[in-house]
Amino acid sequence: MRAAADDDAAMRWRSVRNLLAVRLDNIGDLLMTTPALNAVRNCLPEARITLLTSPAGAAAAHHVPGIDAAIPFAAPWVTPRDDAPLAGELGENELRMAIRLAEQRFDAAVIFTVCTQSALPAALLCRLAGIPLRLAYSRENPYELLTDWLPERDVIGDGMRHEVARQIDLVAAVGLFSGDPHLHFRYRIENVRRLQELMLLAGHDPVQPYFVVHPGASAPSRRYPAVHFGVAADIIARESGCTAIYTGSENESVLVEEARAVMGELSVSLAGHLDLGELAALIAGAEVVVANNTGPVHIAAAVNTPVVDLYALTNPQHTPWHVASQVLNHDVPCRWCLKSDCPEGHHDCLRKVEPERVAAAALELMGTGPGIPLQ
Repeated sequence: MRAAADDDAAMRWRSVRNLLAVRLDNIGDLLMTTPALNAVRNCLPEARITLLTSPAGAAAAHHVPGIDAAIPFAAPWVTPRDDAPLAGELGENELRMAIRLAEQRFDAAVIFTVCTQSALPAALLCRLAGIPLRLAYSRENPYELLTDWLPERDVIGDGMRHEVARQIDLVAAVGLFSGDPHLHFRYRIENVRRLQELMLLAGHDPVQPYFVVHPGASAPSRRYPAVHFGVAADIIARESGCTAIYTGSENESVLVEEARAVMGELSVSLAGHLDLGELAALIAGAEVVVANNTGPVHIAAAVNTPVVDLYALTNPQHTPWHVASQVLNHDVPCRWCLKSDCPEGHHDCLRKVEPERVAAAALELMGTGPGIPLQ
């Protein structure tokens, strides 16, 4: 085991010129890895960095500074498919990917995982591709699957490391450091121009102040009730004079309209109309973002926009990082369940958060509270 950043490890990794970064899950997870990727870029300025990531992560990769290329890969051990091979079989997709990676002759691979994931399937893929240096966390001795590894010490519960800190610690173990702990996400001037056009078409003057409401999340257990979002947004709009602009995917338009239906104040929906760059530009210009624990919260952190995070108590390590924020939930005995659907069926960790509390948190972050009457 080589768990410390000794001189030998640092020397081997500082000679890397063609590196594969593996992050196979969601956009938010990729964003929380950007400080570690920045450390890699800081210490390996001449290296080419390629990201092996999920299809969603690949769509976000060109917004991450320091990434030179991205390879999309729907890893079956991360996102199972109906057509996945039977146990004991190695799928053709994995074999093709191993061959593709081998053709690129990487010097090293850093495998980023959350603490509930095993890095070993990706480590095997990288070993089959002939990548000489392979770094990851592991709960058990990986033997030759990893050349450099850190024992997995995080256990889900109070006091565990934040996901960002976890990945910074991983690359630091081989001597890759950076003095910048912030998340990174860039958007372009064309994103701003397109966003302004969309805002005008939706009926909002881009120069007028607004706040963003994002009622969706990939897991039902992480969704604050849409009607509660609407009640909170109505209070925020009334007390601040700002317009509520709703975001989400096209599939989340139903949630958006449920929220808007209970509002008396003016609101705008851009759900289904924004790409990631436009969403980031929208968030960057907002007074505050009110959202579930999902990708836009981490975009807000990256562009330094205050955020109210309706944070379901499914896991503890993904709260807003290095940004003005308020994290709201209701304590429950079933906290840290790791479930996509509430196993108790009551969703109390979010459902019992009063919309007035959400509005008060947002108004305080906007600088118009506390002390503003909410009735």
